[in-house]
Order: sequence, then structure tokens, then C-alpha cells
Amino acid sequence: MPVRVIVRTVSELCITVGALIVLFVVYVLFWTGVRADRAMNDQIDQLQRQWSKATAATTAAPGGPASQGRPGPYVPGRPFAVMYIPRLGFTWNKPVLEDTAVDTLKKGLGHYPGTARLGQEGNFAVAGHRRTYGDPFKDFPRLRPGDAVVLTDGSTWFTYRIDKGPYKTVPTDVEVIDPVPRKSGYGRPGRYLTLTTCDPEWGHSHRLIVWAHLDAAQPVDAGKPAALRR
Repeated sequence: MPVRVIVRTVSELCITVGALIVLFVVYVLFWTGVRADRAMNDQIDQLQRQWSKATAATTAAPGGPASQGRPGPYVPGRPFAVMYIPRLGFTWNKPVLEDTAVDTLKKGLGHYPGTARLGQEGNFAVAGHRRTYGDPFKDFPRLRPGDAVVLTDGSTWFTYRIDKGPYKTVPTDVEVIDPVPRKSGYGRPGRYLTLTTCDPEWGHSHRLIVWAHLDAAQPVDAGKPAALRR
């Protein structure tokens, strides 16, 4: 085979491989983000409709059971809360779904099964992607002690305050989501929040962690908490 033909064939293969790499990068950087943003917006819309119906039902039956309108059990893969972190921007808000399965984290943040419910005693632990699928925790390293993390389940606003982090550890360090995480600095049971994401930005060899305590809670009817007021 003539050298010219070999060179041309190799060149064409390189161009083809290069084009495939570019398409893959576009898919990872752009298309997964578009799909994830759409999915997260859909989850929030679903919650808003659910909460509106619950409010309407409670209003229509004021003499009903005291539990009417309160959040029910968490269902795997389904949203139950919305998270706001002012440090990441006043337009930053993400749905929180139950479990940390691969498909769940494509639609928002994931609550670690077995950890505390939102606002309750124990450790309410949540994971999110650093990159791809909407990059929900892309700016995670910007979080600082004193920052607010606000969540709502449709009936109550919960404001947590970060006490420690970002703390870097390895994926096998599962103690970070214990009811009283040993390295958090907390010495007794309380109402805590743990956020986790991958590190480095485009890898997953380590984890970044922040720990927070419940600082305040108020009914949704009372309006937005101070941390969300501009």
C-alpha cells in the first residue's frame, strides 16, 4: 500500500476520532446540563403543584386531622424539598429527592437513605454532582462557615448554618453522614445537615463535605426566612 494512502487513512481516522471526542465533550458539558436543568425544573414544578393541592385541601377542611398537609414518607426517586444556598446565588435552587441512585442524581440532589428527615434530630445528609448533570454543586468550594442553607418541604422553612467545611476526605469515609459526625466538631446529638460532593472538580477520587446545624425554622405562611431576603 502506498505511503500516501496510509497517511491519508490515518489522517481520516484521527479526524473522525477527534470529532467523536468533541461530540462527547459537548454531550458531557452541554447536553447533560440542559437535560438535568429541565429535569430539576420539572421536579420543582411537581412539588409546587403537590404543595398547592395540600394547601387547598387544608384550607377546605380546617377541622381535619392535625397531620393534614404535612409531608408524608420519603419515596425513593421522588422529590420532597427544595434547597436554596444564597452563597451560590439568589437564583440557585435545587430539588432534593430521596436516595442517591445514579438516576436520582440526574434530576437533582439526593438525600442519603437512613439519615434524618429534614429538620429532625440527627443528620440530614444530601449529595449532589459537582460537574455534569446540571453541575448543582459546581461552586461547592465557595461555601464558608456561617453561610445559610435553606430548605422547604412546602409547610416549613428550615435554615441551617454551616459550621465546618469544605472538608476533604475519601469516598470510603462514610462516618461523615453519621448522626453525630466525628470530624464535624459536634459533641452531642442535634439537628444537623451534611452536604457532600465529588473532588476534584472533574474527578471522584475524593469528597468535599460541609456540616451545618439547624439555626431556625418557621412556617411557610410566615414568609421567606431572612436568609432569602435580598
